[in-house]
Amino acid sequence: MTPADLSLTVLHAVRRAVDDGALRVDVPPVVKVERARPGGVGDYASNVALTLARSAGRSALDVAGILEERLRGTPGLRDVAVTGPGFLNFTLRSDAGGDLVRAVREAGDAYGSGTALAGVTVRFADLTESRALLVTETVVRLLRSQGADAALRGHRADDGGVPADERIPAHPGANELPLRAADPAPRDERIHVHPGPYQPGLLGVDAARWALLRAAPQDRPLDGGPLLVQHERNPLFRVRYAHSRVRRLIANAAQLGFGPAYDTPVDAPELLGALGDHPVVLLAAARHRAPDRVARHLEVTADALLAFQHTVLPLGDEKPSAAHRSRLALAEAAGTVLAGGLSVLGISAPERI
Repeated sequence: MTPADLSLTVLHAVRRAVDDGALRVDVPPVVKVERARPGGVGDYASNVALTLARSAGRSALDVAGILEERLRGTPGLRDVAVTGPGFLNFTLRSDAGGDLVRAVREAGDAYGSGTALAGVTVRFADLTESRALLVTETVVRLLRSQGADAALRGHRADDGGVPADERIPAHPGANELPLRAADPAPRDERIHVHPGPYQPGLLGVDAARWALLRAAPQDRPLDGGPLLVQHERNPLFRVRYAHSRVRRLIANAAQLGFGPAYDTPVDAPELLGALGDHPVVLLAAARHRAPDRVARHLEVTADALLAFQHTVLPLGDEKPSAAHRSRLALAEAAGTVLAGGLSVLGISAPERI
């Protein structure tokens, strides 16, 4: 990780803290990092917490602690420490990509799921408007992926394609998800959603869902027509095409006699950063009832993968090496994240486009 990569990583941590509501500040355009001075620890340091403390209305130590929590486990960082009045100090790892790739490969499509919202019970009001129904059932899926007990009150089975296990009746009954006796009955929640028709017959299921979920719930849905064009200007196409490219890279590598195995460090900070951010994005999307955050992050991941893909396979007479195996393993992990994210949105991830 270079100082420029580290600066961008800390900036992303500030942005996540703002998105999560932990900090109320204007996100700075850049974050300055420099070599740790005497009295500091590690390789680099940043005074970003001190610069944000006043506008945040909190102590620099509090701000540094919030950022340190979001930087912990970042690929490329061995340690993050807070020193003095609120300096962040960073110790770099020679390679943390291997741990991340192995974590993705172990979890598969479930990478990013967790228990941060365990013990939280959420019930959403009965809905009939098609976009509100689609957004809400996607939020239910996101909440459940983070350990929450979430469900949507009963509705017509043919309205919005909500999976059967996410439907509960409008009144308590045999199919109602039980609450613990000590829990107060949760008040029905309703997400503010700008209406829009769910038109799978005209656009196909995938484009129809993307059109309604990619825009923030309170904004107008996307125009579905451009989502049917197979072109790089179409974000849905880019995301699904990036996934299909991974499948072709794996197939082509097999023909050359090698497969994915992360054996040596890979210099791909943007792609590694996108994969490392995925669990945070899913949690923030669940907390803020914002499936559009997942869609936007998939676009970032796809763009980073498409920029990286050309380095994966040997060129010309070049023989496959450990570097190629590692790059293929990273690409495979990115494909897994893309497929998992699309699945959360109820969109397919085809192997060929």
